[in-house]
Amino acid sequence: MKKQTRRGGRWYAPLLLAVSLAGISAPAAADNPKDPFEGFNRVMFQVNEGIDEVVKPVAKGYDEAAPLPVKAAVGNFFGNLYDAWTALNNLLQGKPGAAGSDAGRVLINTVLGIGGAFDVASEMGLAKHSEDFGQTLAVWGVDDGPFFFWPIIGPRTTRDTFGFAVDSWTDMVWGLDAVPLRNSLGGIRFIDVRASMLPADKVVDEAAIDKYSYIRDAYLQHRQSQIRDGATQLPSYEDDDE
Repeated sequence: MKKQTRRGGRWYAPLLLAVSLAGISAPAAADNPKDPFEGFNRVMFQVNEGIDEVVKPVAKGYDEAAPLPVKAAVGNFFGNLYDAWTALNNLLQGKPGAAGSDAGRVLINTVLGIGGAFDVASEMGLAKHSEDFGQTLAVWGVDDGPFFFWPIIGPRTTRDTFGFAVDSWTDMVWGLDAVPLRNSLGGIRFIDVRASMLPADKVVDEAAIDKYSYIRDAYLQHRQSQIRDGATQLPSYEDDDE
């Protein structure tokens, strides 16, 4: 079996819409046309930074205390739950082959991977995908809309904000009736995902003159890559002679 590696899960948290979109006024100018509410977003970014001052030390403690096999098993378990939602989104996006592969991953990892703790499907050659409802809306032609930075859930376009709400509504963890179990699993996943992002913190801190702009632009570029399944968008040219 291949060397075990850390696999982060999806970041699900309650959707906090602290301010009604209708009550937000755009500033006179913004440095990115996708970010007309930059003033509001920068305030929310600072709120998120304050929250992270509490969350980050917990994530560091978990990352240092938990052995790699444990962290890998946690990430694999939650990733296996998300593979089922990925399969449905691939189907909704008109990719039945990928949807079938994702469904196969869920079956194999649930049965042979002891409830998803081990990623046996990847060892068998079934590639892991990551599709959410925001990507599905994009494939259906829904425009991304203005950019927003929300507490806890972080950067989202308007389309991805609504997509995230659907993702959360269908989330198996938040759908559990047993409140203590639901909250425990949600908390563990939240900390595990934050811990998986720790290596990126140093990169952002060292590279970014303006941390907010850096994260915003990186997010927008990454989402476009995800929507195109990693393909690069090329300009189209018309040849008038041929």
